Amino acid sequence: MSLLEIEELRAGYGDTEILHGVAITVEAGELAVIIGPNGAGKSTLIKAIFGVVATHGGHVRFAGADITGAAPERLVAMGLAYVPQERNVFPTLTVAENLEMGAFRVRGSLAPMLEAQYALFPELGGRRRQVVGEMSGGQRQMVALARALMTKPKLLLLDEPTAGLSPKVMAEVFGHIRVINRTGIGVLMVEQNARLALDIADRGYVLAAGRNRFSGTGADLLADRQMAQAFLGG
Repeated sequence: MSLLEIEELRAGYGDTEILHGVAITVEAGELAVIIGPNGAGKSTLIKAIFGVVATHGGHVRFAGADITGAAPERLVAMGLAYVPQERNVFPTLTVAENLEMGAFRVRGSLAPMLEAQYALFPELGGRRRQVVGEMSGGQRQMVALARALMTKPKLLLLDEPTAGLSPKVMAEVFGHIRVINRTGIGVLMVEQNARLALDIADRGYVLAAGRNRFSGTGADLLADRQMAQAFLGG
C-alpha cells in the first residue's frame, strides 16, 4: 500500500476545472517532485490533496484511507502537513512562537520538539526570539518547514519552497528538504527549478495542461531527451 495514491483526480476553482484526471503515487519515505510549465495545475494538485481546492472527481487516498475533499484539520491529525508558497509563517511572531503554533495539537511540554527542530535547523536555534518578519526569505522558509514538522507528519506537501530565493539560498533549502526526507518523512514537492528538484528526487511527475505527461525516477526523467527538450529547455 502506497502512502499517497491519487487516481483520476479532477479539481479546480468554481466551475473551472484545472486538473483533468491526474494520477500520482508517493511511497512512504519517498521524495517526489511535480514539475511542469506555469498553469499546468501543479499548485492546484497540492491544494486539492490538502482539501483547500474543490475536487470534481477521482480519489485521493492517504495511508489507505480515502481523504478526497477532507478538511485540512483532519488531514493534519492523520499525518499530512502543507507548506504553501506564500503566507506560510506568522511574521509578527518570533521563531519560537511560530513553531509553537505548529504544535497546536500537542499536549504537554513542547521543549523536546522545539529542541529537535533547532537541531535540524541550527540557524533558527540562535534566532528563536527573533521576529520572523525581520528575517530573510531563506530563514523564513526554514521557519515554515520547522513549523510544519511540529505536527509530526508522515508526508510533507511543499508548494514552490524555493520561489524567489537566490541560487545559494535555494541550494540550502533543497539541502534541508533532503535532510528532512532522510529522517523518514515523505515529501511531495511542487517546484519550478525542475533540474535541481529532479536531481534530489526519488520520483518525478511532469504535468502539462492539468494532465500527466511524464513520470519516472528523477534520474530517468533527467536523462529523457524528449522530456528535457519539452520541459527543461533542451
